[in-house]
Amino acid sequence: MSDPNWAEQVTAIATSVGVIGLLATIVVAIVAGRQVREARHARQSQIAADFVRRWDEDALVETRRLVAQFETPGELRDAFQRYIATNAPEAYVLYREPDYFEQLGALERVGAVNFDLLTLLLGRRLVDRWEMWKPSIEAMGDNVYPMFEALVVKMRAALDQS
Repeated sequence: MSDPNWAEQVTAIATSVGVIGLLATIVVAIVAGRQVREARHARQSQIAADFVRRWDEDALVETRRLVAQFETPGELRDAFQRYIATNAPEAYVLYREPDYFEQLGALERVGAVNFDLLTLLLGRRLVDRWEMWKPSIEAMGDNVYPMFEALVVKMRAALDQS
């Protein structure tokens, strides 16, 4: 058997370099994928923290206090409709809560916030708030807060499975 000629040696070296380059590319892709996942997780955590903070800020506390004055969803609906009809400041205070949940539903729908986290943080409270607001929302017309409603439907399904 004869020693390999220079062409075979160059081909072997080039193949080895190619394999090393391919392996390095695969490693870089894996590392980049992990970084993207970590960045997404951090972003979702930040958004969730912002929504938790907003729930406890004065504006939404004021809204919840106003809602708590009504014993039934029907009483809330009737008062809200009066406030809207007279352009009363209370109408704008009350809009805050369904707007809040609509925004949260939209963020969950596009994947900006993790549903499992929402289930842990809100769970049954979200469904209860929807039940309180449902007559008021229906009185405003069709498809007024679709993301809020879709989030509640998804939450109910999750709670029923647990």
